[in-house]
Amino acid sequence: MRQTLLLSLLLLLSTTLSAAVQELNGIAAVVDDDVITWSELNQRVENISQQLTQKNTPLPPRSILERQILERLIIEQLQLKRAEQVGIQVDDESLNQVIANIARDNKLSLDQFRNTLAQDGIPFAFFREQIRNEIIMTRLRTNQVDNRVNVTPQEVEAFLETQKGQLERNTEFHLYHILIAVPGSASPEQVQEARAKAEQVLGKLRQGADFQQMAVSYSSGQQALEGGDLGWRRTAQLPTLFAEVVLTMQPGQLSELIRSSSGFHILKLAEKRGQERHIIRQVNARHILLKTNPLVSENEARNRLARLRERILGGEDFAELARAHSEDPGSAVKGGELGWADPGIYVQAFQDAVKNNPVGAISEPFKSQFGWHIMQVLGWRDYDNTEEALRNQAYQALRQRRIEEEQQDWLRRLRDEAYVEYRLER
Repeated sequence: MRQTLLLSLLLLLSTTLSAAVQELNGIAAVVDDDVITWSELNQRVENISQQLTQKNTPLPPRSILERQILERLIIEQLQLKRAEQVGIQVDDESLNQVIANIARDNKLSLDQFRNTLAQDGIPFAFFREQIRNEIIMTRLRTNQVDNRVNVTPQEVEAFLETQKGQLERNTEFHLYHILIAVPGSASPEQVQEARAKAEQVLGKLRQGADFQQMAVSYSSGQQALEGGDLGWRRTAQLPTLFAEVVLTMQPGQLSELIRSSSGFHILKLAEKRGQERHIIRQVNARHILLKTNPLVSENEARNRLARLRERILGGEDFAELARAHSEDPGSAVKGGELGWADPGIYVQAFQDAVKNNPVGAISEPFKSQFGWHIMQVLGWRDYDNTEEALRNQAYQALRQRRIEEEQQDWLRRLRDEAYVEYRLER
């Protein structure tokens, strides 16, 4: 009797363990000729849940979170497959350097960083491969999308001349975003279904639902699992359709539904702030450069400059000697003068000389990657660089807007062209 009972218990235990192992290693989704396992999904769900909890973002029901994260895993797997096809890889040395930089940025040694991950329940090997995958996907998007996007000077000027550009000069917006996606070749029924879902989400938000939780639960945007947080942006950094809407919104306000080729969008303006003037410290310097070559040694170049320095200190004109002797063609014709500039544009050796020599003094000869120099600081000034900074910001923002729009379309096409079979039901 005891043997029969023991045998029954062993069979029951074996069956239970078998079911547990099957669930752990079972398939959550089929993606083309590959799969996403339940163990992969569960580990990511646990990590994302922990991150959201640390940010005080309310968690949606687990089934919803699983579906959202599974979609993220599908998109990641498709990108990694494409990267493999085009030969994009990350070697261990590069990966180690990135992880060391992450640890340093967090003011931790590598061992301390490992311990911190362990305390947060994140295996280091898992973290390491996630970082490798992130680098690979970033390189892929750069190769497939970013490098093909450009903005002309005319487009920058046209933007800055518009009213929107004038408003942008003084304002930044902190935004949250939800996207209810529509497939690229959606039928009218699918579009209507997405609209109804978007209206339902917007209705819940207007009734007081937490925006970040709703983004985690329903958004297909790239920041969905960060609560839809887009961070601080100027209007040029947003998709074109968003820009006009944002300028009319007040902090705390929700937008109406915004329709784009990607689907239906909902925005929330958290805060806005004005932009300060951009003042930089500039230096005006001049120099004489001598280069070394097989006929001119390091010592000879240094000694020639030392003699030129003595002649200048003896009363000869710096500009005339620069025109006669300097091997920097750009500045030699100007008497060695480099013009007003941010010292940061110069190589380190020249920066050091600029900072360490008083106005009017002639430096001792020093070496840079270009050759040997003597240098004189003519003056310093505080310069209002706001217009130039805005022009550069406008260029970067317009380019980033296009990159984000193109990336969203590219990812959607990648997803639409793939075979995906869900096996979420357990």
